[in-house]
Parts: sequence; C-alpha cells; structure tokens
Amino acid sequence: MTSVCLLLMIAGAGDQPAVKLNVASKAFTESVILGEIVRELGEHEGYEVKHRQQLGGTGLVWKALLAGDIDVYPDYIGTITQMILKDETLRDEQAIRAALAKHRVGMTATLGFDNSYAIGMKEEVAERLAIRRISDLRSHPEFKFGFSNEFVDRAEGWPGLSRRYQLPQTKVRGLDHSLAYLALDGGDLDATDLNTTDAQIKMYGLRVLEDDLKHFPNYSAVLLYRLDLEQRAPSFVAALKRLEGHITQDTMLALNEQVELEDVSEDRAAAGFLARELSVGEVIPEPSQSERTAALIERLTRHTLEHLLLVVVSLSAAIFVSVPLGVIAAKRPTLGHGILSAAEIIQTVPGLALLILLMSPVRWLGLSVVGPAPAIAALFLYSLLPIIRNTYTGIHDIPHSMRESATALGLTRWAQLRQIELPLASRLILAGIKTTAVINVGYATLGGLIGAGGYGELIMQGLRKSSEAKMLEGAIPAAVLALIVKWLFEFSERLLIYKGLRLKSAG
Repeated sequence: MTSVCLLLMIAGAGDQPAVKLNVASKAFTESVILGEIVRELGEHEGYEVKHRQQLGGTGLVWKALLAGDIDVYPDYIGTITQMILKDETLRDEQAIRAALAKHRVGMTATLGFDNSYAIGMKEEVAERLAIRRISDLRSHPEFKFGFSNEFVDRAEGWPGLSRRYQLPQTKVRGLDHSLAYLALDGGDLDATDLNTTDAQIKMYGLRVLEDDLKHFPNYSAVLLYRLDLEQRAPSFVAALKRLEGHITQDTMLALNEQVELEDVSEDRAAAGFLARELSVGEVIPEPSQSERTAALIERLTRHTLEHLLLVVVSLSAAIFVSVPLGVIAAKRPTLGHGILSAAEIIQTVPGLALLILLMSPVRWLGLSVVGPAPAIAALFLYSLLPIIRNTYTGIHDIPHSMRESATALGLTRWAQLRQIELPLASRLILAGIKTTAVINVGYATLGGLIGAGGYGELIMQGLRKSSEAKMLEGAIPAAVLALIVKWLFEFSERLLIYKGLRLKSAG
C-alpha cells in the first residue's frame, strides 16, 4: 500500500512544476510575438512564465541564455551560425544542434518560416531608377545607406554584402532599425536592410530587391532553449516542439501586420494564433474602451513603480557613497583629484556601453544580467559626479576664517565637519542631489533596453512599432516625474536647510 501511495505521489508530482520560466525576445515585433506565443503556450501547460520583452540584440539574449537568466528565446539559423557559433561550415540542423549542445543549449526544428535579410527601397524611387536587384545598386554610388546596427557588424551584413556585390557606396551609417525605416520613408536614406516578414515593407511601400547573387544565408526561425529544461520542465519542451512547422511565412507576416498596422497587442495576436493553429486557449476579444482605460492605468502604474525603483535605489546608494567621497576630496586635495577624475571618466562613458560593461560584474555578484540590476548599477555610477563635485565645492569654499574660529572654540575636526562645514555646504550638496535625481529619471529609460522595465519599455515599444502615441506614453510620464522630483527637492530644501542660509542664497 505504501509503495502504491509513493508511486501515486511521484506520478502526481510528475512535471507539475513549481518551476518558474523566463522567455525572452529581441527588440523587434516578430521576436516579441514569438515570445508571447511561447509564454502563453507555457502557461497553458501550467507553468509560471515571465516574458522579458525586447532585450536588445543577439549578443545580449545569448549571454542571458548561457547565464541562466532566461530559458528560451526565438532566433534564426543564419544568426546562430554567423553570429553565435561563428561557423559558416555548419549547414544542417543536426550539426548546429551538436555545436549548441556544447553550450548546454538545445534547438527546435524550424518553426516553418524563413525571415531572411533583404535590401529595400521606396517603391516609387526604385521604379523611377529601374532598380530591381541588389546588383543594380552598383550604378548609384551617391546613394545613402542606413542599416540596423547589428547588420552593420555582421559578417554577412554590410561588410560581406558590399564585397560580394562590389558596392561603391561610402555614405553608410548604423542606426536603430525602426529609425532606419522612418529615415527611408522621409527620403533621408536611399536603402536599408529589411527582414522579409517585416510589416513595414507594406506600411512604407517598399520594394524588396532581388538577392541575385544569393548572398544571404538561410534564416529559418527556431527556438533556442537551455538543455536542462528537458529535466526541469519536459512538458514545456514538448510544448515548444508543437510549434515546429506550424508558423508559415504568410502566417508570420499576418501576425506582424496585425501588431504593426492594426494596433493589435502582441498577446492578442499570439492568443489568436494558438487558438486557430493548435487549439490552445481561446482568442482574446477586442477590449472595450473601459478595458483599454483600465489597462492603460495599470500599465502606467506598473511602469511608474519600476521606474521609481531604478531611480530611488540608485540615487540612495549614490548619496551614501558620494557625500563621504566629496568630503574626503575636500580634505585631502591629492586624493580628491583622483576621486573627481575617476567620477568624470565614468560620466563620459555612453549609457548603453556602460550597461553592457556592467553585465559581467553584475553576474559575478550573483545577480541577473537581465532586469533592474545592471540599470541600477549604471545609474549609481552616473550619479556620483554631481554629488561628489557639489559636496567638494561646498566644503572647499568655506571661508578660512570660519575654520579658524571653530578651531579657536575648541571644536574637534569631526565636530567642525558636523556642526559647521556640512550645514554650510548643505545647499550645494542638496542642489547636486536634486540635479542627479532629475537626470536619473531620464537616464532610467535606458533600462528598457535590458528588460529593467520602467518608462523605457514603453518608449522602446513605441520606437519598435513606429508609434508616436506609445512613445509619448512613456516620455510624458518621465518628464512629469522629473518635474515632480524637482519640486519635491525644492520643498525639501525649505525643511532641511537653515533659514539663514536660504535667505543668504535668495539675497
């Protein structure tokens, strides 16, 4: 009887998990839709699944997969061989799987569609100049090209394409993919890279140029997942494999167009696909106006709390570190020069570069490289200089006569600092903190690039969908929050700074 009960317990536990799974997607619509399909499929299997949307490029999501911060994400055969494994000799799926297995990563069979790179132009321009093939671009050295940053760096991207077709153009710049479409539509560019399932091809009336030399490799879509999922969540892996061959080229294009052109949310598009193709779940009905309003309020509340977390934690840590460093810099001139120089150097590092550079230290600390940790670390480092500099200036500029008077009264150095120097410098110190807080509210939007949430996620969604309304949904609250922070600090100044110092400042 005991054995039977034990077997029933094991069978009942089966694969019903207390396992939490993380799905990721890159920063373009198709990847987000595929991520939503995987998330909803996992939830249908009974798992708690979180989708970390629009994490950026291939390098970031691949590192997150290897580190265990995510469990699965969609990618493409060509990207895997060219950018991840960097082995163009890998031709068949079995060889690619064997190479990925060395990294403890598995790969599904193709999902059923190919999203190859292509080169596109405005239809009316291409027709007027009789350009139909990529080879035809050789006759127009004056053309201005704008490619996605990843395409500029890929071996089979612009470097390989220009060599293969012997293209003479020199006016080539890298920029965000969504911005490239806008620049092409506005006439600032003559050609850009496309993905063959992009809804923007129809949206902007583009001509896809024929790859007459067959330069671009196979870009069949697949799902990459951590191999340990086969033990941790075998039914989830089985669910992933149900997608194999079920997403055709036309289906993916239609899903992209629903989101990009018809303003259907990614989760609704994903739910509709699963209900129609796999009989999983049901189609999410069109929300009513009241539901849209409630969703907007919920969305803004959630992103506001996420944004405040980034700002408050980073600013608090910066105050705790910067004020003592500013005091040391004022008291020890030689050491102070080094402290200020180091803070100034950190301030010159571009925001995105700093986020990427901080991922390794964050990983060493045992924290996730996807989410708020790298963003908080970057904001903390950016916050150091204004507070250190103002603390240093406030204490350094105290008249020497006051210091002599304090010494004559018999005050110790600590008592002088606490009772005289810091109160006199408080106005400048608080001004540095206020400036830092306002700047942090703006810088925190960079967190949208690495799944840290906040208003940056909304701005990234708007950029990805070429939706000004969605971008403003993130940008306007960020501006309002910055003003509120400024007003709060001005009010705090009345409470924290002695009245005499305030009157002196006003005079």
